[in-house]
Amino acid sequence: MREEKKDIVADLQAKLNSSPFLLITEYTGLNVSQFADLRGRLGGAGAECRVVKNTFLRKAAKGAGLPELAELKGQTAIITGRNDVAAAAKVLKTFAAEFQKPVVKSGVLDKALLSGDDIRKIADLPSREILLAQLLGVLQSPAAKLVRLLNEPASALARVLKAKADNNKTEGGAAE
Repeated sequence: MREEKKDIVADLQAKLNSSPFLLITEYTGLNVSQFADLRGRLGGAGAECRVVKNTFLRKAAKGAGLPELAELKGQTAIITGRNDVAAAAKVLKTFAAEFQKPVVKSGVLDKALLSGDDIRKIADLPSREILLAQLLGVLQSPAAKLVRLLNEPASALARVLKAKADNNKTEGGAAE
């Protein structure tokens, strides 16, 4: 392999190693302005879209320790990023709904192979912030119940004492 090709594969492998996810699309049929629009939207989601040769991607994926990528045919673009895979998947899904392209073929998330359907399911997930808020609510629920449970004996005692005091007032007022 020529030195230029080795450099391209090494650069691609570094991208794959630094990203927790990889989405593989076929961009056949997108014109230049649509592709630029897709790149801009993905950039807003913290992801990067890059056109690659299938042979280079296979070699870089093998070098990065990713599973074998079987569906590498046609014009391939990859999406990588450092942030949330769901945000990039949502951008791809909405863009594909608008233009009927690009076709999401497969992907890799934490070294596990994903199908196009798996990526569409990820796109349907709530945002990372919403999921974190839901998780926080689930984690706080037992603590809140424990606090209420620990406060209950004191509250019950206070209610008994108040009832006793009210009862003494009404008995004292009726006696006069």
